[in-house]
Amino acid sequence: MKKLERSLSLPYVIAISIGGMLGSGIFVLPGFASGLTGSSVWLAYLLGAVCVLPAALSKSELATAMPSSGGTYVYIERAFGPLFGTISGIGLWLSLLLKSSFALIGLGAYLAVLVNINDGLTPYVALGFLSIIVLLNIFGVKKVGKVQLYVVSISLACLASLFFIGFPKVNSDYLDPFMSDGNIGLISAVAFVYISYSGVIKVAAIAGEIKNPDKNLPLAMILSLFSIAAIYIFTSFILAGTVNQDVLSVDIRPVYTAAKNVGGEYFGYFAAVIGVLTLMSGANSGVLASSRFPFAMARDLLMPKLFSSIHSKYLTPVFSILITGFLMTLVILFLDVVKIAKLASAFMVMMFVSVNFCVIILRETSAQWYKPTYMSPFYPLLQVFGIISGFFLLLLLGLMPLLSILLISIVGAVLYMFIGKRATRTGVLRNYGHKPALFLFYKREASPEPVSSSDVTSNLDGKLASDAGTIVPLLGNENSAEMLVEIACAINTRSSVQAVNITEVPNQTFLEALNQDSPKVLSIARRLKRLSKRQGLSIDFESVVTHEISNTVADLSGQTNCDWLVMGWDGRAHSGLLVRNPIGWLLAHVNSNFALFKDNGVKNIGKVLIALRPGRKDKNFLAVAERVCRFYNASLTLLHIVTPSFSKAAAKRMEKKSSSLLSSLKTKSDLMVLQSENPLVSISKLSAEYDLLILGAPEQDSWINILLGSGRDKFTEGAACSVLRITMKD
Repeated sequence: MKKLERSLSLPYVIAISIGGMLGSGIFVLPGFASGLTGSSVWLAYLLGAVCVLPAALSKSELATAMPSSGGTYVYIERAFGPLFGTISGIGLWLSLLLKSSFALIGLGAYLAVLVNINDGLTPYVALGFLSIIVLLNIFGVKKVGKVQLYVVSISLACLASLFFIGFPKVNSDYLDPFMSDGNIGLISAVAFVYISYSGVIKVAAIAGEIKNPDKNLPLAMILSLFSIAAIYIFTSFILAGTVNQDVLSVDIRPVYTAAKNVGGEYFGYFAAVIGVLTLMSGANSGVLASSRFPFAMARDLLMPKLFSSIHSKYLTPVFSILITGFLMTLVILFLDVVKIAKLASAFMVMMFVSVNFCVIILRETSAQWYKPTYMSPFYPLLQVFGIISGFFLLLLLGLMPLLSILLISIVGAVLYMFIGKRATRTGVLRNYGHKPALFLFYKREASPEPVSSSDVTSNLDGKLASDAGTIVPLLGNENSAEMLVEIACAINTRSSVQAVNITEVPNQTFLEALNQDSPKVLSIARRLKRLSKRQGLSIDFESVVTHEISNTVADLSGQTNCDWLVMGWDGRAHSGLLVRNPIGWLLAHVNSNFALFKDNGVKNIGKVLIALRPGRKDKNFLAVAERVCRFYNASLTLLHIVTPSFSKAAAKRMEKKSSSLLSSLKTKSDLMVLQSENPLVSISKLSAEYDLLILGAPEQDSWINILLGSGRDKFTEGAACSVLRITMKD
């Protein structure tokens, strides 16, 4: 899988974060917020920053432990599991697209100052700009992203000018009364402006593209939060002090109104231009960030696969962007601005509460893979404050936002029931949360000394084999663990190989009961250590205990980023519905190349035969065969078996192509083309002259064999030598 390039430096990350919070949060929202609390609107922004601070610090910690794209959705999905991950992903998606819709409506209002537009046409102006933004996101946003830094800089200069020009002209009469609706009005305004700080989420969502995320990500979050809070506070104070409260409370373009009052008509026009640019930039970054949530969810099998599709030319998630644009269209046409702001804030409050819960869950369970380089201070008091304040703010937003959250939870649960169950990952809360003593996996270093329970409380979400090119699950049925690991070393393209002994126990058995390695496991560890020293190989050995072998092996492939998964094999090709066999299931679920080794007792490999059907990816398979031959200093024979009906012209073309491929190899090799009506018998006879037979994956067997789990690889069964069967993912 291609990885996102880490190309964003600290200034750009701060610009993206501030740009995500600078738009509607100050150019549109303060007017309606002042209608709830009066001239104390600046205090509402200050208290909002205080309430967001725990989530920002928690996000910083989570992001340094999981610096990948997806942000808050990833954190919640890893902590709570795919069900809550589905709900949170939908909530985050909607909150950001709601805020972007809100920004576009405000953009239309600011544009109406510069161009004669009827108020009734403002939503359609917003839709026009939405169309432009959707197209920009589909065609690629590199050039637009570079403009972000300049737009933010100009916008900040405008707001600074407004403050310095407006501060001497503040009318004390406009500041009275300080709180028009008492404490309840003030706290309601805090909840209302909460969405203004959602830029913190946006920057976490692009963590996979940030240079030095361990350092820059938390620093960018904290600096941008403090900076934007100061901007909100000072600007909203100027707005409250220079615009009459009756006018301000219903003004959708308050910055223009204040700029016109303190600096005249031209300064007002300048502010309107900046408002259009800033809101356009904010809406664009909102579409960019929000469309990534369904894209990330689809990659995690929590949304329909169509959402993860990428345009072949523009390399953008087109379907995800289009659906985001469609939902924004419905919001702009059918919801008023106040309802949009309340819904967006409600979803954001819910997500920030969940983020604080994530830190508590991950710290208390002590998951081994959770190793943040930045730790949130004042734990857990800060997180508890964020959770309690969040629930309190949700109640003050009114009944409709609460019902919307309930509806989204139901939709997310239904979506998970029908689609999300494909996801094999389980959250830390499920793995650890039911009973402190019940863990999904235990991982230990092999040692003759007894291992304490505190040393074995890890799961496969961590750094197990993260630098290994090949993973070797040992299930206890191998003829020789050393030979299997040696084969893995032969095909490995990186510096090390990770062997993992997996012991499966019934669900009724507590995994903690097996907190000591058995003599058999200790023996395997000793022998692999000897193999490593004798041949100068880098082999690491771990032991895990699980309730489910298949999922554990799939986790090894999916969460360690290995190139190869190598397993011992008895020749059975399928996983039946009635007969248990994990191999067939794994073939459909692992994310790496997959090699199955049937050990027929051959210890010294000197001659290798690779048999390929015409049309297979000869070059890829030959590269694997060459590595094996160079490892064992063996010779290689490429075998093509053709039927008597195979034309001479086609045979010549095949021989020419194969000879060309073999000539590029750095090992002794030759080509054999055999005409036969029965390839099975021919390969069986030839295998007696060789030590290792390399095959590709067989063709599909009948559905009856699959149902009964009786499908067997007949070529492997008939071979007299050991067999390596390869399944290439690329």
